[in-house]
Amino acid sequence: MSHSEKADYGVVSFLARHVWLGMRAAIEDELTEFGLTVPQFATLLMLDHAPGMSIAEVARACGTTRQAANEMVAGLQAHDLVTRSPHPTDRRAQQLHTTEAGRELFHKALPAVRRREEELEAGLSPQLRSAGREWMLAMAAACVMQEKD
Repeated sequence: MSHSEKADYGVVSFLARHVWLGMRAAIEDELTEFGLTVPQFATLLMLDHAPGMSIAEVARACGTTRQAANEMVAGLQAHDLVTRSPHPTDRRAQQLHTTEAGRELFHKALPAVRRREEELEAGLSPQLRSAGREWMLAMAAACVMQEKD
């Protein structure tokens, strides 16, 4: 049986999870040098692009519970990497922002993460890399649309 025939028997969501678990382990190895976990790095990444996110938004984006996200953010806060401030329109929510130290650590860790991802993709053609990214973006958008329905 060829590789493509084997792939036909896979369930896409489980194949994606398998890839994610493998990539997460590889990225985790890179992040230990910086004292960060994958969820902490992901949070710094999100806050770099969207300052002011709430704990609930971070939890949704990381695919975790609000309680787990709160504990993870507390760890970042304890190391002076993020701050919390009252949300201007929602008394129950807090906005998260990276500190200067948080931005600095994120920008130090980012090249290591990118380098590791490039190593993992080294055997893939540019076309396959591009197609993979297009597929992931389209699937992410489809999942968001499904959530709204």
